[in-house]
Amino acid sequence: MLVRFARLSVLAVGILLVSGCTAPLFPKVERSSTPTGESVSAAEVPYYHQILTWKNCGKSQQCATATVPMDWDHPSRATDIALALTRASATGTRLGSLFVNPGGPGASGYDLVHDDLDYAASKTLQKSYDVIGWDPRGVGRSSPVTCYRAKRLDEFIYGVATNPVNSPAWVTEVTEQSKNFAASCLKNTGPALEFVDTQSTVHDLDMLRAVVGDTKLNYLGYSYGSDIGMYYIDRFAKKVGHVVLDGSTDSTLSIFDISLTQSTGFEEALKAYLADCPSTKNCPFSGSVDDSLAKISALYDRLTATPIDAPDGRTLDQNLLDTAINSALYDQSSWPYLSDMFSEIRKGTTNTAFQLADSYNGRSPDGTYKDNSLEAFIAIGCLDYPTVTDPAVIANESAQLVQAAPTLTRPSVIGDVTCENWPFHNRVAPPVVTGAGAAPILILSSTGDPATPYQWGVALSKQLESAHLVTRHGEGHTAYNRGIPCIDNTVDRYFVSGSVPKKDPDCT
Repeated sequence: MLVRFARLSVLAVGILLVSGCTAPLFPKVERSSTPTGESVSAAEVPYYHQILTWKNCGKSQQCATATVPMDWDHPSRATDIALALTRASATGTRLGSLFVNPGGPGASGYDLVHDDLDYAASKTLQKSYDVIGWDPRGVGRSSPVTCYRAKRLDEFIYGVATNPVNSPAWVTEVTEQSKNFAASCLKNTGPALEFVDTQSTVHDLDMLRAVVGDTKLNYLGYSYGSDIGMYYIDRFAKKVGHVVLDGSTDSTLSIFDISLTQSTGFEEALKAYLADCPSTKNCPFSGSVDDSLAKISALYDRLTATPIDAPDGRTLDQNLLDTAINSALYDQSSWPYLSDMFSEIRKGTTNTAFQLADSYNGRSPDGTYKDNSLEAFIAIGCLDYPTVTDPAVIANESAQLVQAAPTLTRPSVIGDVTCENWPFHNRVAPPVVTGAGAAPILILSSTGDPATPYQWGVALSKQLESAHLVTRHGEGHTAYNRGIPCIDNTVDRYFVSGSVPKKDPDCT
């Protein structure tokens, strides 16, 4: 899988988001943007010089729509794509605009800033910057990837194969399902499906910077949002202002390298949960961590052979269990949900398992979906990395994954069957970044992050020439704005005054 920002940082943090304070009233602001007017190719002028019209859209914010070409390589020939933005204007002395992306790929920056501003950026940053969230191409309100309606998406995500896993009939079954899904995505999205890759989004971001009138980009990217940021730094180094990448990826890795390291990270996070569990109330496990891992592994095998039917007609199988477990491992505050889930499954009930999986997949209790993040996640991922199709390579990679994470991984005779049958494939190989000539940036990395492991942040801090690593010692995905003064103060000082730490502050 690709790097994914926990949808609500799972349930516990989700509660924090819902209860966030309303943004304060802002001073009088300009309703029309003033583009920088910088020199670009003739074909790009209509986009880089466009004027945004900001309109009130609730919560003391304004919203606007920008236009980008479908294909930046041929902007004069391409059909346009719409990008949705929301802005919380600076409440004090304004230093510029701060673009924020929550990750995914597929998460909505618009929703993050509009609905959860205090979670997106601190009060200090809200005072100094117009905080802007946008939905990247293919996401949410921005010319979205559209595949299935809710009922069919339910079947695609939660459906259980009728044939034994890894049998020839099973391979045929899941391949056909993937082909049907891909065909529906192409039919309902149209030709834009070929151009929702990250490199196109990076170009979009540079245009948005110019359109709002900033000569330099100020940017805060969480998780996959760090991917957008690191490629921007490398591609538009001279236009970098203040950039913080929180929970980043090593730019030298292949998609398999990412999957392998993440698998190891989630296995280690599961061990950390099991080591802590006996000291908590109502822990469903006793004995050693290894004993508990064996019980969870046996549960995977049992659900593969005999899934549990839920009251709503869906089924808890090994795939849904995997989603639920990984969802809760993003953040230590969600570990109690794991205990509840394992206790319930022993009794044959599935409430918490589906609550965790639904939270991750963006599914509401009524069976509708909050957004298109899962569909966008697949579409962007299939374009960003080459797809492995060689059976021998797939078998070797499967064996490595099982060895790295024996509890959470099962052998598979297929690779990424969805991307293999996707109508479009990797357009531009992801570059190894250097960011030569860029202004100083910060990279935040947590030692106990299962989704974007610490070694990735260390590696990227060495690849980007102007990077300064800020380490957070602790469990969980991402570090900023989580109530850790050492992290928050370092980031806020950097954005406000441009100061970077002389050495890694090693925050706890």
